[in-house]
Formats: sequence, structure tokens, C-alpha cells
Amino acid sequence: MRTFVGVVLVGVLMALLMFDARPAVAKPDYTRRTGKDCPYCHTPHGYDLNDAGKYYRDHNHSLKGFEPDKPKPSH
Repeated sequence: MRTFVGVVLVGVLMALLMFDARPAVAKPDYTRRTGKDCPYCHTPHGYDLNDAGKYYRDHNHSLKGFEPDKPKPSH
């Protein structure tokens, strides 16, 4: 009986984790139009926008004219 309860509990927890995902705000069309992957405009957490994403949003959904920061040389 304990095994059955444990299996049911694990199943319920797994189901809750699967349905707890946040809805996506980004649109696959953006990646097709820009030719860039999601991390180009989004932070590693995937939801917030980085500088490229803010530029895209503020410039009529275009990256035209966007210049990414150049990496700083390491010493």
C-alpha cells in the first residue's frame, strides 16, 4: 500500500511540474524574421529582454542598426 501511495504521489508531483510552465511571450516568427536564436534577445532566464531585445521591441520589431557590445579584451 505504501508503494502505491508513493507512486501516486510522485505522479501527481510530476504532473504539477509539467503544467507549471509560464506561457511564452516570444514568438517563433521573430526568430524566423531575424535569423537569431532566442538568447540573442533574451536573458539566460529566457523571459527578460537584454539590450538586443529592448532594441528590437523599441524599433518596430527590427534589429536594423543594432550594434551589439564588443567583448572587452582580457588581460
